[in-house]
Amino acid sequence: MEETDKDSYIQGDRMYVATDCVIFGFDEGNLKLLIFKRRVEPLRGEWSLIGSVVRLEEDVQDAAKRVLKEITGLDGVFMEELKSYGKADRDPGYRCISIAHYALIRIGEYDKELVKKHGADWYDIDEVPQLVLDHNQMVKDALERIKRKARYKPIGFELLPEKFSIPQLQRLYEAVYREQLDARNFRKKVISLNVLNKLEEKDKSTSKRGAFLYKFNYVNYQKLLRQGFNFEIS
Repeated sequence: MEETDKDSYIQGDRMYVATDCVIFGFDEGNLKLLIFKRRVEPLRGEWSLIGSVVRLEEDVQDAAKRVLKEITGLDGVFMEELKSYGKADRDPGYRCISIAHYALIRIGEYDKELVKKHGADWYDIDEVPQLVLDHNQMVKDALERIKRKARYKPIGFELLPEKFSIPQLQRLYEAVYREQLDARNFRKKVISLNVLNKLEEKDKSTSKRGAFLYKFNYVNYQKLLRQGFNFEIS
Protein backbone atom coordinates (compact mmCIF):
# COMPACT_ATOMS: atom_id res chain seq x y z
CA MET A 1 0.00 0.00 0.00
CA GLU A 2 1.34 3.42 -0.92
CA GLU A 3 1.71 6.17 1.70
CA THR A 4 -1.16 8.19 0.19
CA ASP A 5 -3.42 5.14 0.59
CA LYS A 6 -2.50 4.86 4.26
CA ASP A 7 -3.44 8.49 4.78
CA SER A 8 -6.93 7.81 3.41
CA TYR A 9 -7.74 5.66 6.45
CA ILE A 10 -7.39 8.56 8.84
CA GLN A 11 -9.33 11.26 6.99
CA GLY A 12 -11.95 13.10 8.98
CA ASP A 13 -15.01 12.15 6.94
CA ARG A 14 -17.34 9.52 8.42
CA MET A 15 -20.32 7.59 7.14
CA TYR A 16 -22.60 4.81 8.34
CA VAL A 17 -23.19 1.43 6.74
CA ALA A 18 -26.70 0.07 7.21
CA THR A 19 -28.73 -2.88 6.03
CA ASP A 20 -32.41 -2.77 5.09
CA CYS A 21 -34.47 -5.96 4.83
CA VAL A 22 -37.15 -6.52 2.19
CA ILE A 23 -39.17 -9.27 3.91
CA PHE A 24 -41.71 -11.10 1.74
CA GLY A 25 -44.43 -13.53 2.80
CA PHE A 26 -47.23 -15.27 0.88
CA ASP A 27 -50.78 -15.47 2.18
CA GLU A 28 -54.13 -16.33 0.54
CA GLY A 29 -52.80 -15.92 -2.97
CA ASN A 30 -51.07 -12.60 -2.30
CA LEU A 31 -47.43 -11.71 -2.01
CA LYS A 32 -46.98 -9.51 1.06
CA LEU A 33 -44.32 -7.16 2.40
CA LEU A 34 -43.47 -6.56 6.07
CA ILE A 35 -42.96 -2.87 6.89
CA PHE A 36 -43.05 -0.75 10.03
CA LYS A 37 -43.37 2.83 11.24
CA ARG A 38 -39.93 4.44 11.42
CA ARG A 39 -38.90 5.21 15.01
CA VAL A 40 -36.08 7.68 14.47
CA GLU A 41 -35.76 11.14 13.02
CA PRO A 42 -35.83 12.29 10.33
CA LEU A 43 -39.12 10.95 8.91
CA ARG A 44 -40.15 9.43 12.22
CA GLY A 45 -43.57 7.73 12.02
CA GLU A 46 -43.51 7.11 8.27
CA TRP A 47 -43.60 3.66 6.70
CA SER A 48 -40.21 2.04 6.24
CA LEU A 49 -38.44 -1.21 5.56
CA ILE A 50 -36.92 -2.80 8.64
CA GLY A 51 -33.22 -2.16 9.01
CA SER A 52 -30.29 -1.31 11.23
CA VAL A 53 -26.85 0.22 11.23
CA VAL A 54 -24.21 -2.47 10.89
CA ARG A 55 -22.25 -2.88 14.11
CA LEU A 56 -18.47 -2.62 14.00
CA GLU A 57 -17.96 -6.23 15.06
CA GLU A 58 -20.46 -7.89 12.69
CA ASP A 59 -20.50 -8.82 9.02
CA VAL A 60 -23.15 -7.11 6.90
CA GLN A 61 -25.04 -10.36 6.28
CA ASP A 62 -24.99 -11.12 10.01
CA ALA A 63 -26.53 -7.70 10.62
CA ALA A 64 -29.35 -8.52 8.18
CA LYS A 65 -29.95 -11.87 9.88
CA ARG A 66 -30.02 -10.11 13.25
CA VAL A 67 -32.63 -7.65 12.04
CA LEU A 68 -34.80 -10.45 10.65
CA LYS A 69 -34.65 -12.43 13.87
CA GLU A 70 -35.30 -9.40 16.08
CA ILE A 71 -38.47 -8.59 14.11
CA THR A 72 -39.86 -12.03 13.20
CA GLY A 73 -38.17 -14.45 15.62
CA LEU A 74 -36.98 -16.49 12.63
CA ASP A 75 -33.50 -17.58 11.65
CA GLY A 76 -32.19 -20.03 9.10
CA VAL A 77 -34.63 -18.74 6.47
CA PHE A 78 -33.84 -17.79 2.87
CA MET A 79 -32.08 -14.45 2.71
CA GLU A 80 -29.93 -13.01 -0.04
CA GLU A 81 -28.02 -9.79 -0.58
CA LEU A 82 -29.80 -7.56 -3.07
CA LYS A 83 -27.53 -4.60 -3.86
CA SER A 84 -26.03 -1.50 -2.32
CA TYR A 85 -27.68 1.93 -2.31
CA GLY A 86 -25.17 4.71 -1.94
CA LYS A 87 -26.38 8.00 -3.36
CA ALA A 88 -24.84 10.82 -1.36
CA ASP A 89 -28.23 12.40 -0.58
CA ARG A 90 -30.24 9.22 0.01
CA ASP A 91 -30.58 9.79 3.77
CA PRO A 92 -31.17 13.33 5.07
CA GLY A 93 -30.16 12.24 8.57
CA TYR A 94 -26.53 11.38 7.87
CA ARG A 95 -24.30 10.08 5.07
CA CYS A 96 -25.24 6.42 4.94
CA ILE A 97 -24.79 3.52 2.53
CA SER A 98 -27.36 0.73 2.78
CA ILE A 99 -26.72 -2.84 1.65
CA ALA A 100 -30.20 -4.26 1.16
CA HIS A 101 -31.18 -7.90 1.62
CA TYR A 102 -34.40 -9.66 0.77
CA ALA A 103 -35.90 -12.59 2.65
CA LEU A 104 -38.67 -15.09 1.91
CA ILE A 105 -40.53 -16.46 4.93
CA ARG A 106 -43.53 -18.64 5.61
CA ILE A 107 -46.07 -16.14 6.78
CA GLY A 108 -47.61 -18.53 9.32
CA GLU A 109 -44.35 -19.16 11.18
CA TYR A 110 -43.21 -15.72 12.28
CA ASP A 111 -43.59 -14.50 15.86
CA LYS A 112 -46.72 -12.34 15.74
CA GLU A 113 -46.07 -10.80 19.15
CA LEU A 114 -42.59 -9.67 18.12
CA VAL A 115 -43.94 -8.12 14.91
CA LYS A 116 -46.67 -6.34 16.88
CA LYS A 117 -44.14 -5.14 19.44
CA HIS A 118 -42.12 -3.45 16.71
CA GLY A 119 -45.20 -1.84 15.15
CA ALA A 120 -44.77 -3.78 11.91
CA ASP A 121 -47.51 -4.89 9.56
CA TRP A 122 -48.02 -6.89 6.38
CA TYR A 123 -49.17 -5.17 3.19
CA ASP A 124 -50.23 -6.73 -0.10
CA ILE A 125 -47.47 -5.95 -2.57
CA ASP A 126 -49.86 -3.92 -4.74
CA GLU A 127 -50.97 -1.82 -1.76
CA VAL A 128 -47.62 -0.89 -0.23
CA PRO A 129 -47.71 2.79 0.82
CA GLN A 130 -45.01 5.31 0.05
CA LEU A 131 -41.91 4.32 1.99
CA VAL A 132 -39.10 6.51 3.30
CA LEU A 133 -35.85 7.26 1.48
CA ASP A 134 -35.21 4.85 -1.42
CA HIS A 135 -37.06 1.92 0.15
CA ASN A 136 -39.70 1.72 -2.59
CA GLN A 137 -36.87 1.26 -5.09
CA MET A 138 -35.42 -1.52 -2.93
CA VAL A 139 -38.78 -3.30 -2.99
CA LYS A 140 -39.02 -2.90 -6.76
CA ASP A 141 -35.50 -4.25 -7.23
CA ALA A 142 -36.20 -7.21 -4.93
CA LEU A 143 -39.36 -8.11 -6.86
CA GLU A 144 -37.43 -8.04 -10.13
CA ARG A 145 -34.74 -10.27 -8.61
CA ILE A 146 -37.34 -12.83 -7.48
CA LYS A 147 -39.06 -12.74 -10.86
CA ARG A 148 -35.79 -13.44 -12.68
CA LYS A 149 -34.84 -16.15 -10.20
CA ALA A 150 -38.23 -17.85 -10.58
CA ARG A 151 -37.53 -18.47 -14.26
CA TYR A 152 -34.49 -20.66 -13.63
CA LYS A 153 -34.83 -21.89 -10.04
CA PRO A 154 -37.86 -23.33 -8.23
CA ILE A 155 -39.43 -21.05 -5.64
CA GLY A 156 -42.05 -21.84 -3.04
CA PHE A 157 -40.21 -23.90 -0.46
CA GLU A 158 -39.59 -20.79 1.62
CA LEU A 159 -43.01 -19.20 1.14
CA LEU A 160 -45.62 -21.97 1.10
CA PRO A 161 -46.80 -24.02 4.08
CA GLU A 162 -45.36 -27.51 4.49
CA LYS A 163 -48.41 -28.99 2.72
CA PHE A 164 -49.89 -27.19 -0.27
CA SER A 165 -51.91 -27.77 -3.41
CA ILE A 166 -50.73 -27.18 -6.96
CA PRO A 167 -53.29 -24.35 -7.34
CA GLN A 168 -51.66 -22.69 -4.30
CA LEU A 169 -48.23 -23.05 -5.91
CA GLN A 170 -49.64 -21.60 -9.14
CA ARG A 171 -51.06 -18.60 -7.30
CA LEU A 172 -47.61 -17.97 -5.84
CA TYR A 173 -46.03 -17.94 -9.30
CA GLU A 174 -48.80 -15.70 -10.59
CA ALA A 175 -48.13 -13.29 -7.72
CA VAL A 176 -44.43 -13.25 -8.62
CA TYR A 177 -44.87 -13.05 -12.40
CA ARG A 178 -47.80 -10.63 -12.01
CA GLU A 179 -49.80 -12.50 -14.64
CA GLN A 180 -52.25 -15.39 -14.93
CA LEU A 181 -50.87 -18.78 -15.93
CA ASP A 182 -52.56 -21.62 -17.75
CA ALA A 183 -53.48 -24.21 -15.09
CA ARG A 184 -52.94 -27.27 -17.30
CA ASN A 185 -49.52 -26.16 -18.54
CA PHE A 186 -48.46 -25.17 -15.03
CA ARG A 187 -49.41 -28.54 -13.54
CA LYS A 188 -47.65 -30.39 -16.34
CA LYS A 189 -44.51 -28.35 -15.85
CA VAL A 190 -44.25 -28.66 -12.06
CA ILE A 191 -44.99 -32.40 -12.08
CA SER A 192 -42.22 -32.91 -14.67
CA LEU A 193 -39.68 -31.31 -12.33
CA ASN A 194 -39.97 -34.23 -9.88
CA VAL A 195 -39.75 -32.01 -6.81
CA LEU A 196 -43.22 -32.73 -5.37
CA ASN A 197 -44.41 -35.67 -3.27
CA LYS A 198 -48.15 -36.24 -3.61
CA LEU A 199 -50.05 -36.90 -0.38
CA GLU A 200 -53.33 -38.68 0.22
CA GLU A 201 -54.75 -35.58 1.89
CA LYS A 202 -56.84 -33.00 0.08
CA ASP A 203 -57.45 -29.29 0.47
CA LYS A 204 -61.23 -28.84 0.38
CA SER A 205 -61.30 -25.17 1.29
CA THR A 206 -62.25 -24.10 -2.24
CA SER A 207 -64.37 -27.03 -3.49
CA LYS A 208 -66.07 -30.22 -2.29
CA ARG A 209 -63.93 -32.32 -4.59
CA GLY A 210 -60.79 -30.71 -3.26
CA ALA A 211 -57.23 -30.65 -4.54
CA PHE A 212 -54.54 -33.11 -3.50
CA LEU A 213 -51.87 -31.74 -1.20
CA TYR A 214 -48.16 -32.03 -1.89
CA LYS A 215 -44.88 -31.64 -0.06
CA PHE A 216 -41.62 -30.56 -1.59
CA ASN A 217 -39.14 -33.39 -2.08
CA TYR A 218 -36.32 -31.59 -0.31
CA VAL A 219 -33.49 -33.67 -1.83
CA ASN A 220 -34.71 -33.25 -5.41
CA TYR A 221 -35.56 -29.62 -4.72
CA GLN A 222 -31.99 -28.90 -3.62
CA LYS A 223 -30.63 -30.65 -6.71
CA LEU A 224 -32.79 -28.47 -8.93
CA LEU A 225 -31.71 -25.37 -7.03
CA ARG A 226 -28.09 -26.20 -7.82
CA GLN A 227 -28.70 -27.19 -11.42
CA GLY A 228 -31.24 -24.57 -12.45
CA PHE A 229 -33.84 -25.01 -15.18
CA ASN A 230 -36.10 -23.14 -17.57
CA PHE A 231 -39.50 -22.44 -16.01
CA GLU A 232 -41.13 -20.59 -18.89
CA ILE A 233 -44.89 -21.23 -18.85
CA SER A 234 -46.62 -20.63 -22.17
